[in-house]
Amino acid sequence: MIVTIVVELDDKPGQLLKVIEPISRMGGNIISIVHDRHRVTPMKKIPVEFVVDIKSDRLERLIELIREAKIQVRSYNEMRLLATESFLLIGHIIHTDLSDTINTIDKTGFAEVVEARITMPKLDEPSTALITISARGKEEMRKAVELLKEVCERKNIMVIEPLNDDLV
Repeated sequence: MIVTIVVELDDKPGQLLKVIEPISRMGGNIISIVHDRHRVTPMKKIPVEFVVDIKSDRLERLIELIREAKIQVRSYNEMRLLATESFLLIGHIIHTDLSDTINTIDKTGFAEVVEARITMPKLDEPSTALITISARGKEEMRKAVELLKEVCERKNIMVIEPLNDDLV
């Protein structure tokens, strides 16, 4: 099973190893690590996200081992969204209600917008948004992309896609 584990680490050498070693001992395979030293929690810790492929009967023991290493586990759960693609939207994104565009994807139940970055050069000029959509699989991603295109066509927003390959 593929699991996302989010931990909070001190910003000092050796902290990643305290999570990697138990994953290895439990036979887990690390798919990705997101470690952004510029994101700091109010407790001056760095949130780090691990995506791990591990046998389901070993997950609880893995979490115990990480906690025994004095690492705070913020969350862990089975990864539901396995396909991810990013798109560039160009047009009057804010004026046409970006939240409506995002909600249209999120309401499907099989896909959601997991990130959005907006650049607005001037109030009356077109803006750009980089959005990332994750879905349960390739077919669900295809449906989400079609829905995004329909919404953007109605709002006269250009969609440039995809900016990356999906993860499936």
